[in-house]
Order: sequence, then C-alpha cells, then structure tokens
Amino acid sequence: MTDGSTGKVMVRDQSVSFNTFGDSEGEPVVFLHGTPGSRLLGRIFDGTAQRAELEVLTPDRPGYGQSTSWPERTLTDAGTIVANLLDARDIKNTRIIGFSGGGPHALAAAATHPDRIREVHIISGATPHRMGKPVATQRRIAMLARRTPRLLGGLFRMQAWFAERSPSLIVSQFTANPNEVADADARLVARDFVEAVGKGASGAVVEFQLLAEPWGFDLGEVEVPIQFWHGEYDVNVPVDGVQELCAEIPDTELTVRDTDHLTTLLAYRDAIT
Repeated sequence: MTDGSTGKVMVRDQSVSFNTFGDSEGEPVVFLHGTPGSRLLGRIFDGTAQRAELEVLTPDRPGYGQSTSWPERTLTDAGTIVANLLDARDIKNTRIIGFSGGGPHALAAAATHPDRIREVHIISGATPHRMGKPVATQRRIAMLARRTPRLLGGLFRMQAWFAERSPSLIVSQFTANPNEVADADARLVARDFVEAVGKGASGAVVEFQLLAEPWGFDLGEVEVPIQFWHGEYDVNVPVDGVQELCAEIPDTELTVRDTDHLTTLLAYRDAIT
C-alpha cells in the first residue's frame, strides 16, 4: 500500500506535512481529512484521480501525523494552511474537498481565502452544534476535550492500539455496515486513524474543542459554490443539521444518498472527477 509523495510546508512557524496522490501532472485538488484523521486518507482517491488526471494534495492538519502541534490555532487558520500549501506548489486556486471534521475547515478556507478556493465539496461534513439533532457521542467527546483533554488523548491512543490489531473496530465507528466495506478501504481507514492519534492526540483534542465552539466566520459570507454529499443514514452527523447548514450558505447544492458517514465518502470518490 503506497502513501503517495510527501512534502512539508511552513505555516506561521509550524511544519505542516502533506501527501500527494493521483496524477502528479494533473489538476490539483486539496482534500481535508476528518477529525481525527491524517494525510493518508487521501489515498482513497488515488486510482480515480489517476484516471481523471487529478493530483490530490492532502495535508496533515496541525497535531496530526507528521505535522507539528498548534494548540492555539483557530478554525479560520485552515485558510492560511491551504493558502501556504498552494503557494508552495505555485497553484493559483483550487477545488477543496472536506470530509467529516474537514468540512468546517474547508468552509473556513473558502470564507477567508475566496480568491484561492473556487469550489468546495463537503462529504459527511460536521455541522455547528446548534444545528440538527444532538449526537450524544459527539457531545461527550467535546466535553472531554474541554474538561479532561489528557483523558481524551489517552482514549484515542488506546483506540489506535486496537485499530492496529483489528481495523473493523475503527471502521464500525463510521458505518453501520463494516462488513460491506472492502478490506483495502477498512485497512486504510484504520491506518489513517493510527497515523492521526497513535503518537499523540493533540490535533484531535484541539479540533473537538474548536468544532464545539462558534466557528469564527459568517456562513452567509461564503461566496464560492458549495456542494454537499451526505448520507440519509449518517448517525455521526444527522442530515437534518446539514440541511440547516445549507440554508445559511448562499450557493449550495445538497445530494443525499442512501449511505451513512463512511460509505458516503466511498461512494463519492468516483464523483471527484
């Protein structure tokens, strides 16, 4: 299993690692992983991107994988991270894709750097906590992130230990039908989780804190086109919250499929073209 080419870019004295997948000579697309997650998840698009002549750039956000920790960052710093990545690759502007917790980061990048982001695709994207039905698990994690961050970090590292030995345990957190996920995809999801938190969980702890707070930008001022793909059976992020989110952003299109959190991403990868 190859992990693509790897590079690094500096963002406000912080080192951000990224991988590239697909066609190295193709049109660039930025993919933002979930919470928790890592640059390795971009490999899910490798075959499709090669056929479509696309190069997928996938950064580790701060505190994940090979990127340095940045506890003081805000959600809107995602725009600076993406802009610096584009500058390092001499890219004028791009399409950006955000999965799960990467969705709010993609929206933040579009809100703060509309000249660099021409279109946003959100797959199974997280929503503000004020929207949709409360998800007990997500609220408990957010509470632990605020009150006992060391405990939450320890729990994530314990999960990473299990993920290395039984990928299906992690996959079952993102889909109700883990047996229907191809073995290669299940192994990738598990490796992504281990890479994200196995050596430290500062990125996940910070992001669960950030996503539980106001996002720090006006949704109504996101001017670029936004396409949402979401699963009708997504219990991690119920679709009613996504419908509320779409209502607050000017130029949106929502596609709802008979999928759940992870299987929406698996179904979307053929639409990346």
